[in-house]
Amino acid sequence: MNLDQIQPICIAGEWRLGQGDLYATHYPATGAAVTRLHAASLDDVEQAIVGAQRAFETSGWAQRKPHERAAVLYRIAQLIRERSEELAQLQRLDNGKPIKETRNLVASAAGTFQFFAAACETLEESITPSRGDYLTMSVYEPMGVVAAITPWNSPIASEAQKMAPALAAGNAVVVKPAEITPLAALALARICDEAGLPRGLVSILPGKGSLIGDALTRHPLVKRVSFTGGTRTGKHIARIAADKMMPVSMELGGKSPTIVLEDADLDHAVAGVLYGIFSSSGESCIAGSRLFVARPLYDAFMARLVEGAKGIRIGDPADEATQMGPLISAAHRESVERYVDMGLSEGGRLLTGGERPQGAAFEQGYFYTPTIIVGLGNDARLCQEEVFGPVLVALPFDDEAALVRQANDSLYALAAGIWTRDFQKAWRLGRAIQAGTVWINTYKQFSISTPFGGWRDSGLGREKGRLGILQYMEQKALYWGLNEQPIAWAGVKA
Repeated sequence: MNLDQIQPICIAGEWRLGQGDLYATHYPATGAAVTRLHAASLDDVEQAIVGAQRAFETSGWAQRKPHERAAVLYRIAQLIRERSEELAQLQRLDNGKPIKETRNLVASAAGTFQFFAAACETLEESITPSRGDYLTMSVYEPMGVVAAITPWNSPIASEAQKMAPALAAGNAVVVKPAEITPLAALALARICDEAGLPRGLVSILPGKGSLIGDALTRHPLVKRVSFTGGTRTGKHIARIAADKMMPVSMELGGKSPTIVLEDADLDHAVAGVLYGIFSSSGESCIAGSRLFVARPLYDAFMARLVEGAKGIRIGDPADEATQMGPLISAAHRESVERYVDMGLSEGGRLLTGGERPQGAAFEQGYFYTPTIIVGLGNDARLCQEEVFGPVLVALPFDDEAALVRQANDSLYALAAGIWTRDFQKAWRLGRAIQAGTVWINTYKQFSISTPFGGWRDSGLGREKGRLGILQYMEQKALYWGLNEQPIAWAGVKA
């Protein structure tokens, strides 16, 4: 990208420079600057929200027939697919994910717009059972202006996951992408323009969450916030929303348990555990970061797991062979390193990793090796706190009851994995483990058709699924009087 040009941002349909501080984004594999842009200012936030409300009221988008809105969303999906390689490379520069992974994220974004286009044009309202001389109906209305606050680890997929249902429902949406990864959101906004979405319905406001995200959440015209990010920030947003009586949906942190039973298919389990924690460099809320292995299997399984971890190909995200790229920033790598040091100081023992890879190819980027630590109890901080990096803690277990207690002993309850050939055990454990998603003999597989979210400190509400569109709508009851005589009331003659 041309660093001589400053990237404009989208404010209520107008592409112009933000009024906030000038900053640069950087490629995590080399540290090199990718683009320069001005962050949004508080005045930009105000203009975006007021413009979004005006577009919601005057563009006619909310009043279009569902199939007419769907046609625009289908066109967005088509344009994403036509530009899939360009968007994948842009996403790679944004956050350093391997190119094969960013291609999958772009495909996911296209599929999300397509899915919610279909959900929009097939959403059914209902006639409810009559209980008197009236006909009753349940219908849905768009909310107005909604805010979407997205993370840096999977930008284009996260932004599509919020924008598509919000627009399908007839709303205007103001997106606050992560400050350090704004490029995918800006590209999506241009695609929305080209697809024929009325101007003003989408705004993209890069900048600090403590400024932009906070202002969006507090604004009286914003009727809903959908947030993906850290638990602490999520709780802050929830407190503001409570004062506004505003609904929120939140996908927050995780410390997901992965369970390997004695009868598991070891080839599948080893591959699945490695993928679950080390893909995306562990920078995933659903990363399987706590491993529980049946004790009779423990030593042999860990030996195979360590061998597999040592064979993971770390390197340039542009290389088709790369499995694990860099972490997002130098500061985040230092945070991961502090967690590893803490785990070792708690009595943990390093089986592999725990260091920066050596070599000229790694000197400028923010790389870290796949790390496996054993010897800790489930109450250790490394087993309880989200690292958000390629760090796995492994523990043996002796019986199912103790396993369930440990697996559920966490503030988080986002995801879990179970590896077993026994259908009955899988069913029993799958129901006993407290998590929003449980994978059985697989891991980190996603379907836009299946609701996703967490319990406890892992979040509120659900995204995805056919009814995910309803997260962005208000339900309304209509009563149609059918009585031929006036309602009987004091002083009223029939």
